[in-house]
Amino acid sequence: MSGVQNLPDELQLATAAHVKYIQSLDTRKDEYDYWLTEHLRLNGLYWGLTALHLLRHPGALPRDKTIDFVLSCQHENGGFGAAPGHDAHMLYTVSAVQILVLVDALDELEKRGKGNGKAQVGKFLADLQNRETGAFAGDEWGEEDTRFLYTALNGLSLLGLLHLVDVDKAVGHVAACANSDGGYGVSPGAESHSGQIFTCLAALSIAGRKDLIDVNKLAGWLSERQVACGGLNGRPEKTEDVCYNWWVLSSLEILGRTHWIDREKLIKFTLTCQDTEQGGLSDRPGHMVDVWHTVFGLTGLSLLKYSGVEEIDPVYCLPKYTTDRVFGRAK
Repeated sequence: MSGVQNLPDELQLATAAHVKYIQSLDTRKDEYDYWLTEHLRLNGLYWGLTALHLLRHPGALPRDKTIDFVLSCQHENGGFGAAPGHDAHMLYTVSAVQILVLVDALDELEKRGKGNGKAQVGKFLADLQNRETGAFAGDEWGEEDTRFLYTALNGLSLLGLLHLVDVDKAVGHVAACANSDGGYGVSPGAESHSGQIFTCLAALSIAGRKDLIDVNKLAGWLSERQVACGGLNGRPEKTEDVCYNWWVLSSLEILGRTHWIDREKLIKFTLTCQDTEQGGLSDRPGHMVDVWHTVFGLTGLSLLKYSGVEEIDPVYCLPKYTTDRVFGRAK
């Protein structure tokens, strides 16, 4: 701990710069990159808003405009697109639910959302389950992925509608994606990857089936993702990336094994990925920042109990005080 406390000023968390960076993201409409990333607009709002909560500036974006934008992305079938006019998809729909939960506005979905409010969204998510295998597709075109299974359980549980899907079948599908190294892949037989491991562990956590996890074998595989510079990679022989602060550490937190990696080295690596003047974090030191790496760098610092960063829920990737409120957990 002492090594982290004694970091030079340029390696302290640049909170004010990061807040300003996130606030600026929707003001760059004259930039080419703004329109190239329209397909990530709703996800980006979730990433940015979560980052602001972790930085303890939850009111840094206007609540009313946030709600209006989210609802403008909804389709008649209950699903949400990335932006107005974009097709509905599982991932955007769950980002919409997470944003509304963050700003405590599920009542606005009930009042102003399409169709039957929360029930309409729940039906969209539930209809994407393959009732024979338990897997979930991302949209009407049928691509299946453990990401979609996790996000479905995430969104439905936040809405209080988990009963709309066959949870046991979903658990069976996750179990079928397990590998001999303790990890999980995108589908049965696919290579273990840190991102997919998180989605499977979090899905099993929501389903109350963590008993299926080979804890020590998987924690060993995850701890080996830390490389010499202190950063984490997603699978063997790959380069470190700040986004794996989340995928690896959240999984280790679910397993109760975050102490199996070098905390101080990872904190130092993460802080070197900051732009301390303009704000934001990048994948590796010296690279361009973006909101994706900003939020997942901050979630990693949260899981490492870094001072000044709000506590994150390792299953939902929302501030713990938010999930405590939603699920009525005592503080």
